Amino acid sequence: MRKIFLLIFINLIITQLYAQKTITFPSLDKLPITADLYESKSSDPFILLFHQAGYSRGEYRETAEKFVKLGYNCLAVDLRSGDEVNFVKNKTAEAANDRKLPTDYFDAKQDIQAAIEYALKLSDKPVIILGSSYSASLCLILAKKYDKIKAVIAFSPGEYFNYAHLIRDSIEGLDIPIFAASSQNEYPYMKELFSKINQNNLSLFEPNKGIGVHGSKALWENNKTSNEYWLALMMFFSQLKN
Repeated sequence: MRKIFLLIFINLIITQLYAQKTITFPSLDKLPITADLYESKSSDPFILLFHQAGYSRGEYRETAEKFVKLGYNCLAVDLRSGDEVNFVKNKTAEAANDRKLPTDYFDAKQDIQAAIEYALKLSDKPVIILGSSYSASLCLILAKKYDKIKAVIAFSPGEYFNYAHLIRDSIEGLDIPIFAASSQNEYPYMKELFSKINQNNLSLFEPNKGIGVHGSKALWENNKTSNEYWLALMMFFSQLKN
């Protein structure tokens, strides 16, 4: 089994380009959302990619193409709470600031909802939603709202909002596969976050060969423990396709 995943990983690190274009679509309040669409085949299901605080869709410039190699189309989305990463400016945040709209973490919830609804129009297949830090928490909340969410991938989720135990209590009863990963320091806190859901649906991960990093940048090649994260994530993907 490990040999199979090793071969898959070698394929992931080989550079290969896919069709990628920048698009816009409206949020629930009509704010224009900017996103990068990575397409392989129209028949492939979608993974929706949401960034961490202070970042942009550029968080996924490196990793989106690897997800495409695993057989998924990707939509990397600028949320209204963010700024810039990897030289990619957050256009949705700029538009929100121009309109003097609130841009706190929880204000971005409607942007994630709009992205889910947009992707479901592009494909009739259930989608996977992947969040990083605050957006991981929003993804967990919204996963109970949509029947066509197949799974949630949450990097460093937490109680980032001004409500005690909002995430832990909101996700009680969530009954879809969840992959949640964190750094070693975050792991005990993250484990408590999921204490009220069916543990049979939950795959928790912390790195063993280093302390790891916060958010989905754990998958970046410059993270010394990225191989561990990728291996655990590929095992999760293989379970979804069974």
